[in-house]
Amino acid sequence: MIIVRNSNVSANGSIGAIRGLLASRMMQTAAIRAVSLITILIIWQVIGRSVDPVLFTTPVAVAKAAVTMIGSGELWTYLAPSLLVLAYGMALACIIGIAAGLLLARYWMFDVAISPLLTFLYSIPTVALVPLIVMWVGFDTGAKVVILFLFAFFPVAINTYQGVRGVDSKLLEVGQAFRCSERQLWTNIILPAALPFIMTGLRLALGRGLIGMVLADLYTAISGIGYLIVRTANTYQIDRMFVPVVLLGFLGVSLTWLLRIIEARVAPWAARKDND
Repeated sequence: MIIVRNSNVSANGSIGAIRGLLASRMMQTAAIRAVSLITILIIWQVIGRSVDPVLFTTPVAVAKAAVTMIGSGELWTYLAPSLLVLAYGMALACIIGIAAGLLLARYWMFDVAISPLLTFLYSIPTVALVPLIVMWVGFDTGAKVVILFLFAFFPVAINTYQGVRGVDSKLLEVGQAFRCSERQLWTNIILPAALPFIMTGLRLALGRGLIGMVLADLYTAISGIGYLIVRTANTYQIDRMFVPVVLLGFLGVSLTWLLRIIEARVAPWAARKDND
């Protein structure tokens, strides 16, 4: 009994030490990021004050413009339709991209038949297809969703493909030796091994999706966050122009952080590896 109690105390002490180390690392990370952000804002403020306001601005001016635009509802008026396009386009890109990557990697007939077409489309700059998409779909939300989908689809499909193709053949041989069905191979071996690659593809697709969202606003209709950037830039309202630009940056950081949380839930082994 004494040995058992001593072992329990030792285990609890080890867990407490690990938690203390993790808490210390999190505090250090937060402190480093805070200092880095404050330093960048100070440098930006100093440089911005020495430049003509028509050409550049300062963080203080951007903050004041943001308060004004949020209070008047102007920012949300332009942001809401862009977020709707982002949600539709990313959802389609994730569903179709993951399905395409899984099929291409697992079944060689699909790989042989479709891979050249995907390579051909991926080699074409998406911007070059925008006028054609507008002619086919029009200037409404549908065209924006198609443009964003083309930007976000390929990172998801390619990373999913690489993840499935990169599954250790020895694991598949073990599964087949234990007479696993195709469904069991997918659920127990293939998908868990490919999941970190899929999550990486989603993070890459998110960044490209934000680019596609702004580009779609510029080329299609007089709405969205992209149009707000162009309108304020054309009228030399630089402080108001930086508000949606900074907002897009925060949106990208927040959504990427959310994806990392989801990855830690569904693929904790990959998250631990990244932290190491």
